Amino acid sequence: MLLEPAHDAKMSRTRNRPLVRGLVSKRAALLFAMATGLVGTALLWEGVNPTTAILGASNIALYAFAYTPLKRIHPVNTWIGALVGAIPPLMGWCAAASQYSTTDAAAATVWGEAKELLFTEQAVGGWLIAALLFAWQFPHFFALSHAVRHEYAGAGYRMLTSTNTPMAARVSLRYSLAMFPICAGLGYYQVTDLSFLVTSSVINGWMTREAFRFWRYNAERGSARALFWASVWQLPIVLVLAMVQKKGLWERLWRSVNGDPDIEDEWDDE
Repeated sequence: MLLEPAHDAKMSRTRNRPLVRGLVSKRAALLFAMATGLVGTALLWEGVNPTTAILGASNIALYAFAYTPLKRIHPVNTWIGALVGAIPPLMGWCAAASQYSTTDAAAATVWGEAKELLFTEQAVGGWLIAALLFAWQFPHFFALSHAVRHEYAGAGYRMLTSTNTPMAARVSLRYSLAMFPICAGLGYYQVTDLSFLVTSSVINGWMTREAFRFWRYNAERGSARALFWASVWQLPIVLVLAMVQKKGLWERLWRSVNGDPDIEDEWDDE
């Protein structure tokens, strides 16, 4: 918001932001941004782990100094923005995984910790969830931005729905289809039960159907609005299904209810 108040003033969805209305000064906004960025990164470093802190700080830089200026230069900005949206779940994975680190010697350095948390087979689940968030943002954002594509163009933003709607529709369909192998990967790498592929395919199929209509009708005939609402529901449903169908969860619960003496050790290991 600090970098774009003059452009935000040209769009209905952003013209009421505090910097546009003069409710907050640029100096106050800069101080707030610096304070939250520095304190937030420090808290992650000390309270979680350096890998998560570095990912968080990198995301601030990526959003403010890559995505934001690119919005007025080239439609590739959406791909950079999708990376910004994909990093937080990867941060969450690293934060949780560090509690169960088994290679203290390797993790003695920042790079050693990062290798363990990001570049081992156990990290595949985090990358797959990040991929899910990355892919989701294209059908969601392109469907959302289609309705205000003329405002984006008028404000000087180079969004794909403003410059090339047919391509935006093709990209939306492509990434909707990508949801299927990503969800299959979660089952393959034993993050979820294999049944997750079946349940997730139902909701992924709904969004893909709407993405197909978005492409077929070139975002007309209400297809953009339908895809937007499908995307709004698809992501939380798939993530909840992944939690509910976590690998072995129901088996452990069943054994716990039935008094299996070995289950307490398994819960401790988990």
